[in-house]
Amino acid sequence: MADRSGIEWTEATWNPTTGCDRVSPGCDRCYAQTLAKRLKAMGSPKYQNDGDPSTSGPGFGLTLHRSSLDVPRRWSAPRLVFVDSMSDLFHDDVPSGFIAQVFEVIRETPQHTYQVLTKRAQRLSRIAPELDWPPNLWMGVSVETRRYGFRIDHLRQVPAAVRFVSAEPLLGPLGELDLAGIDWVIAGGESGAGARPMELDWVTELRDACISAGVAFFFKQWGGRTPKAGGRELEGKLWDELPVRLPREPVQIVRFRPANTMSS
Repeated sequence: MADRSGIEWTEATWNPTTGCDRVSPGCDRCYAQTLAKRLKAMGSPKYQNDGDPSTSGPGFGLTLHRSSLDVPRRWSAPRLVFVDSMSDLFHDDVPSGFIAQVFEVIRETPQHTYQVLTKRAQRLSRIAPELDWPPNLWMGVSVETRRYGFRIDHLRQVPAAVRFVSAEPLLGPLGELDLAGIDWVIAGGESGAGARPMELDWVTELRDACISAGVAFFFKQWGGRTPKAGGRELEGKLWDELPVRLPREPVQIVRFRPANTMSS
């Protein structure tokens, strides 16, 4: 976990689990898998469990970290927290009881807002009724191409306070998306060696759909050899919108303003 994060749409990360497996083309150049291999070589204790070479990699075997559950309780300053930046909380090998424990920590730390993102949308919708959904939890699914738009349908079945879609890396046009019940969309290109390019039309079509539907839109990056190689402007503008749900009011759209201090 980290008290700060370089991810543009969050402020901190918390990893009660680490490791994952590839399930779709968006996983092919996974930054987390590459980082896990490096952390394993550095001797980091959380990344010594190797995954299946055909779907995962060194240091990236799915691992539960019960000792990390209490970490957010030690953070006094409110912050946006991305849960499992190095894993997928709804991976089949994460017991539903452990997910419930993570949700309990989220509920007991209402000063923070938590962002959970998964590609396992079918499992998410299947076990959602078993979970007690905290009001400070945002739930999202990754959709990298039109083929995976079905994940949004599963997300709509989830009683999260805020539902969001991450189109990163955006690998193709998403077409006419039904954004009913969706509060936020993140879009971004792939970065790193061999990054697959993203077309302008794919992004502008998605942005325009968000504007029409009244959905907050966040453009993270164009991508390239490095995350910042192509910059963050889309047609001369930064799109840094976030959804904010106020008590007893509908979701509102605001500009993202990172916390000035991230003291623990």
